[in-house]
Amino acid sequence: MERHMQAPFSEQDALSLKAGDYVYITGTVYTARDAAHKRMQETLAAGGELPIELTGNIIYYMGPSPAREGRPIGSAGPTTASRMDKYTPQLLDLGLKGMIGKGKRSEEVKAAIVRNKAVYFAAVGGAGALLSKSILQSEVVAYDDLGTEAIRRLEVKDFPVIVIIDSEGNDLYEMAANAVCDSAENSGV
Repeated sequence: MERHMQAPFSEQDALSLKAGDYVYITGTVYTARDAAHKRMQETLAAGGELPIELTGNIIYYMGPSPAREGRPIGSAGPTTASRMDKYTPQLLDLGLKGMIGKGKRSEEVKAAIVRNKAVYFAAVGGAGALLSKSILQSEVVAYDDLGTEAIRRLEVKDFPVIVIIDSEGNDLYEMAANAVCDSAENSGV
């Protein structure tokens, strides 16, 4: 199913999405990769406040290349999501509603997605230049010293993603693998 969603989004929005849905996101999305996630975890452990509000928001695991003249951002392809898995359950428990990356997630992350009625999206790896065309604005909002790993606020329009893990824990990667196995069994392979 093809969906158009406004970010940030509500729990009802997250609940309405199903693994395999094509979604076009318009609104505000934040970027954060490994170093920013580590710093956020350290901040929380020290009793501090995070530099961004998590409730209802989406974090895109991405570190952009430098912007060409006249563009708000350079190539903006997804980072492998599993690199953030050790930090993700805590952020989901604090209200994060969505993540965008590529690749599989751990069982702990899947459980946190279900517990918090959130969603994990994938963006197409290798298509960073194309994805950047959906980014209208980019502004560093925290951890400027981290360079490309700084937290950015992006304003996006029709940013294309696919729901990989929905709020019920359905995992598109597992569903596809099972379908291939079932097909092979049924064909006598």
